[in-house]
Amino acid sequence: MLKFLWRWTWRLVALALGAALAYQLWLLAQVWYWIDHNPATTAFMDARLEALQAKDPHARLQHYWVPYDRIATHLKRAVVAAEDARFIDHEGFDWEGIQHALERNYKRGKVVAGGSTISQQLAKNLFLSGERTPMRKAEEALITLMLENLMTKRRILEIYLNVVEWGNGVFGAEAAARHYYGVPAAQLAAERAATLASMLPAPRYFDSHRNSTYLAGRTAIILARMPAAQLP
Repeated sequence: MLKFLWRWTWRLVALALGAALAYQLWLLAQVWYWIDHNPATTAFMDARLEALQAKDPHARLQHYWVPYDRIATHLKRAVVAAEDARFIDHEGFDWEGIQHALERNYKRGKVVAGGSTISQQLAKNLFLSGERTPMRKAEEALITLMLENLMTKRRILEIYLNVVEWGNGVFGAEAAARHYYGVPAAQLAAERAATLASMLPAPRYFDSHRNSTYLAGRTAIILARMPAAQLP
């Protein structure tokens, strides 16, 4: 009987490992495909649409894909300055930024900074839920490594700018530029680009609080940092 139980235990373990490996290979295939194909949607976009349609069955997302060259350089610099100043130098993880975030969180006694890079945020947006569990963070790390090893920094930034949430049902730079300013993403001036980058930590909140003093102050900081931001 004991031998029988051990045999089935190992079979179940082997099945679980096989399923986990198959899932990782599926993720890898998706990342590989997106090297030169544009994602039509993401896990995060699907989750937001589901939430919106629970309140209004006719709800739709605002999302328009535009190539890298049709996104204003001002916005690229603003996002890098705001979200990941060492974007072109790291390999997916900004260890200095993570340490700084941990120190800030310890001093404040709560989570006020995350230290996630653009690559990590893209990994989460493409595939994962909003949960903060060790398993989800481990999966995020694996996907980040896939992105960094298969894609160029330019491609990572292009996809990120096209899929990141920028308001209530607003996704991507083109939709954000139209939603807030009535212009295409290619025509964003420096201050408007800095304001959009300032919204990224809490885009739905700032969508309805566009005149907040925090947003104005953060915009000024990002404007000052933009000239030093390095782009791929």
